[in-house]
Amino acid sequence: MNHRTRLDWMFLWCCLLRYSYLRLEKICLKAALKAVPGFGWAMQVACFVFIQRRWENDKKHMGNMLDYFCDIKEPLQLLLFPEGTDLTENTRAKSDAFAVQHKLPKFEYVLHPRSTGFTFIVDRLRKGGNLDAVHDITVAYPKNIPQTERHLILGLFPREIHFHVRRYPVASLPTASSDLESWCRDRWAEKEIRLRDFYSAQPRGFDREGVARVPPCKSELRVSLIKAASLLYWTSFIAFCFTGLWLWAPFRLYFLVIVGVFMAQQKLIGGVELLELACHQYWKSTAANKGEKSKVLDAKMQ
Repeated sequence: MNHRTRLDWMFLWCCLLRYSYLRLEKICLKAALKAVPGFGWAMQVACFVFIQRRWENDKKHMGNMLDYFCDIKEPLQLLLFPEGTDLTENTRAKSDAFAVQHKLPKFEYVLHPRSTGFTFIVDRLRKGGNLDAVHDITVAYPKNIPQTERHLILGLFPREIHFHVRRYPVASLPTASSDLESWCRDRWAEKEIRLRDFYSAQPRGFDREGVARVPPCKSELRVSLIKAASLLYWTSFIAFCFTGLWLWAPFRLYFLVIVGVFMAQQKLIGGVELLELACHQYWKSTAANKGEKSKVLDAKMQ
């Protein structure tokens, strides 16, 4: 997916909700976000893939996480922003410098993608039998563009959000890493043209008529009920937490213990997802050792 603002992933969740895929969602994102109290801890528990954005440090960790997802055979939907950051004047200038250095065309609506991580993820998941397809998603905001969380706090929500989605089955993807890198760059060149057409059209839309198609869902009633239940739950939960902190000493103690546990484990281990990964690797190694010993004993008995 192209990364137009820092909030793209949040808006995509609304689209995934309609398809009932939201529960499968994991995001590849910068490691600094795991330290955000509450929100970052929840992402740790959900096993999001945190990266330092330095490939020499990220390659081993990303490989371990992807192997874990393949081992446990859980359906996975991994959101990746190959551009590495959202589109701003500063990041566009860096992308233009990269384009000049590598004799590539300058982009206005997207940044040049970093294809190393993308090719690594595709290859690893494909080898692990956990890749069904790559969905190429282009996001655009026809009216106002909320660049950061500050815009949401000020009430500047986007009136419309448009997604262009194209599915590429794994069988249609190149097998060689170099060809896969070229494939990724070609998709971004297409995004540039697609977005230029989008923002120059009146009314703005991804098709020539400017008609937006609402994503289908199992039931409009189901989506409405989930939205209502979510709003009710989180409003009640937040009110309950503040009330508990204000009125009940045991609740305040519990809150301090939980905060202490998460801060301590992050300091000592690096995150809940790393603890989960370490446990899996230990049990996998133990099972493998038992299997080897069983084979040796069987061979001796024969």
